[in-house]
Amino acid sequence: MLARKGLLPDGFLLTRLAEDQNQPNRIRSRSQRARFITKSGSCNVAHKNIREQGRFLQDVFTTMVDLKWQHSLLIFTSAFLCSWMLFAMIWWLLAFAHGDLEPRDPNGEPGPIPCVTAIHSFTSAFLFSIEVQVTIGFGGRMVTEECPLAITVLIIQNILGLIINAVMLGCVFMKTAQANRRAETLIFSRSAVIAPRNGRPTFMFRVGDLRKSMIISATIQLQVIRRTVTAEGEVIPVCQLDIQVENPLRSNGIFLVSPLIISHTMERGSPLYELSAQSLASEDLEIIVILEGVVETTGITMQARTSYTPEEILWGRRFVSIMTEEDGRYCVDYSKFGNTVPVRMSSLSAKELDQTRGDQAGGSEPVNLQGWGLVRAGRGGFRRGGRACDSSSAPQPWYAQAEKPEKEVEQRGEKKKVQLEVIGRQIEDDALGDMSD
Repeated sequence: MLARKGLLPDGFLLTRLAEDQNQPNRIRSRSQRARFITKSGSCNVAHKNIREQGRFLQDVFTTMVDLKWQHSLLIFTSAFLCSWMLFAMIWWLLAFAHGDLEPRDPNGEPGPIPCVTAIHSFTSAFLFSIEVQVTIGFGGRMVTEECPLAITVLIIQNILGLIINAVMLGCVFMKTAQANRRAETLIFSRSAVIAPRNGRPTFMFRVGDLRKSMIISATIQLQVIRRTVTAEGEVIPVCQLDIQVENPLRSNGIFLVSPLIISHTMERGSPLYELSAQSLASEDLEIIVILEGVVETTGITMQARTSYTPEEILWGRRFVSIMTEEDGRYCVDYSKFGNTVPVRMSSLSAKELDQTRGDQAGGSEPVNLQGWGLVRAGRGGFRRGGRACDSSSAPQPWYAQAEKPEKEVEQRGEKKKVQLEVIGRQIEDDALGDMSD
């Protein structure tokens, strides 16, 4: 109703209806098929039966940074408490060995000078240990020059306390300034699409940055993870294949000033060259997207990741435009970030299309064209249209040259059929002839 009244575009409603209709099937498929990279970018790999656990202790700082916040806080609290208790025991032993804990007669003669003043029990020794390590002096307890060993213990506790504080502050800073925090504001489209672009099937997805601060030297990388079998029969469960991003400069660098549609042409040599609309649902593959760059404000290298499974790849759809120009500025409507609209597209794979068009050499049998193509529409032009094939005869593509002799064709009054390449060469020859005249 809203689309008929013009309040909402037709493509938006069609996209929402299609997504709602396919949602239960996708949920069921996701529960059955595992993925290496989740939609949030975390690695979905569990490491088990690691026997060399001591390797993690060789890099204690990185191990502590990788821990969760609750585990890190527990370690820091335990480190402080243990150090306070350890030095409290040392101060109490010094006082006990020097005789400072013996009861004194307040009305009698004063005793010898204690190592640490105002230490009468373990509780007072624990309080003095806290004052020394966190550099809080209340003025009631202090070290005297009576015991040189007490001065040595004071120096050792100060050095150890500074080391614990430095490690704690470093871990807290690294955990709060981790690069994956910046990646939270980098968003990817929930689904990828396959649509024709410049006459070729193209795999596309959208990426955007919610912050105004730039990602310097941003590069994007695509990889296909699939299960393959070698010629010797070896099964490779995880085979990683790089995908070339469509870029005139043949580099993966992007300027992420606004949401971009990253595309990959499914041409010869592409891992998706044999992917068709029918085989997409049964394919066991995962397309991983890795975006790397340097954060402009902090200078830290960050990485954002996501992945697309066959259930999240939409065939024959295209992303809607979300950028408009208003008052001399470009505005981005993120409410339509993942919206797609249907487009007219053949269900054949790029390989089958090449075989049908005659672009691939070899004696492979021509494939029946199920979609649409280019047919001759008068002199100097072409039109798009389909062509029905006779079931009684062998299927022939529209561009195939007639096997009948030219004389026989002319006698029957039929038009001679030639390939598009021949027509193009004739047009070029005519144009060159006119120019020479």
